[in-house]
Amino acid sequence: MNARKILLIIVGSVVTAAKAQTDSLRLTLGEAIALAQQQSSDALAARHSLEAAEWSYRYHKANFLPSVTLSSSPSLNRQLNSITQPDGTNVFVRQNQLSSDLALSISQNVTLTGGTLFVRNNLQRIDEFEQRTHGYSSVPFSIGYQQNLFGHNSLRWARRTEPLRYRLARKQYAETMELVASRTSTYFFMLAAAQTDLEIAQQNFAVSDTLLSYARRRYERGSITENEMLQLEVGKLTEETNRLNAEAEVEDAMQTLRSYLGIKTPVAIAVVPDTLINHDTVDADEALQLALANNPDPEQLRLNVMESESALSSAKANRGLKADLYMQFGLSQKGTTLKEAFTQPLNQQYVSLTLSLPLLDWGRGKGQVRVAKSRLELTQTQSEQAMQDFQLNVQKMVRQYNLQAHRVGIAARTRETALRRYEVARWLYLQGRTSLLEFNASISEKDNAQRAFIAALQTYWSLYYGLRSLTLTP
Repeated sequence: MNARKILLIIVGSVVTAAKAQTDSLRLTLGEAIALAQQQSSDALAARHSLEAAEWSYRYHKANFLPSVTLSSSPSLNRQLNSITQPDGTNVFVRQNQLSSDLALSISQNVTLTGGTLFVRNNLQRIDEFEQRTHGYSSVPFSIGYQQNLFGHNSLRWARRTEPLRYRLARKQYAETMELVASRTSTYFFMLAAAQTDLEIAQQNFAVSDTLLSYARRRYERGSITENEMLQLEVGKLTEETNRLNAEAEVEDAMQTLRSYLGIKTPVAIAVVPDTLINHDTVDADEALQLALANNPDPEQLRLNVMESESALSSAKANRGLKADLYMQFGLSQKGTTLKEAFTQPLNQQYVSLTLSLPLLDWGRGKGQVRVAKSRLELTQTQSEQAMQDFQLNVQKMVRQYNLQAHRVGIAARTRETALRRYEVARWLYLQGRTSLLEFNASISEKDNAQRAFIAALQTYWSLYYGLRSLTLTP
């Protein structure tokens, strides 16, 4: 059992226990991502797409394996039909007959030529009810081959494109899982930011309430002005409004995350942001090599060019001489009994060659070739430009990721410093040694530093999973 399955089992157990006991749930970023990759709508759609691609690839491989077919087409004919006589006249004759047959065939597609090789045998019986007679016709063995001599060999092109298409589907699935992780981190930190705003609002409201009570006692002693006391009262009302707004934002962010994680019940979610980050520097050249090898975008560009080349080959094959070849050799016999139908069978040969050469098509064939060639050149140009953009995007994301780890460290130190400054300013204000303006400035700096730290974490994890979606490496 791999690590991801173990993690899914653990997270599933945590969710079940939380719902059953407290109707609330605490999630780390890793647990939220594991849930999303297991049951979000994006993950489910990705699994269905991968399953469809797997069956499509199985169908492709089956085209190169022998196929065995058992067929039968019985018919009953009871009607008047026009029959041509030896002297050229036609008379209406009542026919009352039953035709029944059974055929077994084995066919094999030939990739090199694009034709089909087959082996068949069949047995047919006709019962004439008017004359009360019956007869048998048998083909104990026949072998044949059919193909378009100058046509587009779709089998050979499919052998090149379908494995590439299947690899692309698998890489797209892996990329989607990482994009699910990236989107989950976005919703996760939206809730984390809302929770932070709520904590700040609750703390500020509690502080403003305490300061207002303290200010009223100081006002009664005449140590502060009425204007300062009223300013604190307005601040308390403002913080109460901020708290109510923050509660609504938490509920909205929680609902968004809960919906994306596929949690159907209205369980309360509290997120625990991951503050431990990787400070190792990512090598841009190594990341680029991994992206070129693992990302589906280069594979998609190669597939686009290959499909355009196939379209050009098809256009060239359809503009000129067309020839269909059909050959069949075998044994056959007839008789009034089943034994006679298989006794001393006779040789049979059938060869057919159908030729078609457009003498006047008003340039349609040439036009189709020119259009296909133009589309191929356009696809090649677009693919080259897209590949350059892809490489630049990888290098840009690596630079941003390497810088963001340092930004998170700076934001963490800024938060700690701002918190210490706030504690000092609060103590000084309570001692009457600093102004309310200075104290409010320390509160604003503390709140902004806390929000900036959460925002820096969100950007870091967004870049982290974005880089993983490009390189498809853990």
